[in-house]
Amino acid sequence: MGKSEFLLRGLLKKRLKKGKEDAARLPERMGEPSLKRPEGTVVWFHAASVGEAQSTLILVSHLLQENKDLSVLVTTGTVTSAQLMADRLPKRAVHQYYPLDHPQWVASFLDHWKPDVALWMESEIWPNMFAAIGERNIPAALINARLSEKSLKRWQKARKGIEDLLSIFSVCLTQTEEDAESFRALGMRNVLVSGNLKYSADLLPVDEMEFTRLKDSIGKRPIWLMASTHDPEEEIGCRLHRHLKKEHPELLTIIVPRHPERRDRIMTACEKYGLKIKQRSTSRHLPEPDTDIYIADTIGELGLFYKLAPIAYIGRSMSSDGGGGHNPIEAAQYYCAVLHGQHVQNLQAIFDAFDEAGAAIKLKDETDFQKRLGKLMADDDGLDALQHKAGHFVKNKATVLPFILEEIEALLPKADQIKECA
Repeated sequence: MGKSEFLLRGLLKKRLKKGKEDAARLPERMGEPSLKRPEGTVVWFHAASVGEAQSTLILVSHLLQENKDLSVLVTTGTVTSAQLMADRLPKRAVHQYYPLDHPQWVASFLDHWKPDVALWMESEIWPNMFAAIGERNIPAALINARLSEKSLKRWQKARKGIEDLLSIFSVCLTQTEEDAESFRALGMRNVLVSGNLKYSADLLPVDEMEFTRLKDSIGKRPIWLMASTHDPEEEIGCRLHRHLKKEHPELLTIIVPRHPERRDRIMTACEKYGLKIKQRSTSRHLPEPDTDIYIADTIGELGLFYKLAPIAYIGRSMSSDGGGGHNPIEAAQYYCAVLHGQHVQNLQAIFDAFDEAGAAIKLKDETDFQKRLGKLMADDDGLDALQHKAGHFVKNKATVLPFILEEIEALLPKADQIKECA
């Protein structure tokens, strides 16, 4: 065993102890497949985590509808994204964990799956995998690509190496013109601006029976949602609830943590505020009439709560880790009034577009949060107007999909090529 393999195996063991790996499927992370390769043409999508995986789903669905002899492989690197794929991938699509970037593990993965096309979502770079894709002459595209200013500066220090790695892609479809300029600055050719695929994504799924159960349980209580929260946003929610309860004694605050495995720490943090808290993961408990904080610490139910709540704060925009923001489009598709903090750099272009269109409220700090939230809850007309602005804004942006699908179709092997390979 070489040094690099030893280090990567050690990394996997550490991640496994922290609950960040799936023990039953750990060999997949070392390039050992757990499923057979489907017959015929296989299109491979790689999406690093949940956000990219959700963008991938709409492409997968449309490609399979239009190409009946096609199969799809989706790889991701997180347990949460794997669970999402298990719930939402259509027939003729399978999921595997992405192998860590060791030459032998990469070779094992590619030798088994033999993808006819490789489609990289956003901009995660793995040198050994890229080199192997190039050596095998697998047609490849970078889709929904984005590049932060920080990443650009880092990559420019090794421009020649990065340019060689990125040369495997026939086309790069970027979210914004700024992203396109960044990739061109790294020497990439055939860079086109497609817009952000997230605007064309399907609505997050909703279990209608659960929706009815929750709606009946909540009744006419005023509610609001904190979505995809990180530390200490849950405590911010508790403080806001305690203040707003003075004016709205029946208020229910719903908190959906980004990482449900934090549930014990969240409970400990929230209990000190003297509020009545209920966890959804405990036998699917419903909020009771005196429940103040309902912690929805389950996976794959965010759409349910966006459909329930008229107001949604988008998490990791006031978090202690420096923030970055999560996707506000999913909330706006359900006509939620969207609120967010200052730190949304991971999706800056999207949040800027929302703010400029008046389709979201940007919060200065917790005091501003309290003031704005209180005002929305006291003004039905203002709340309704913001909800409709958000919903119509994302509807008008959903023009990205046909353009991206056309570029992908151009990479697929033609019928005569498939016959030659058979």
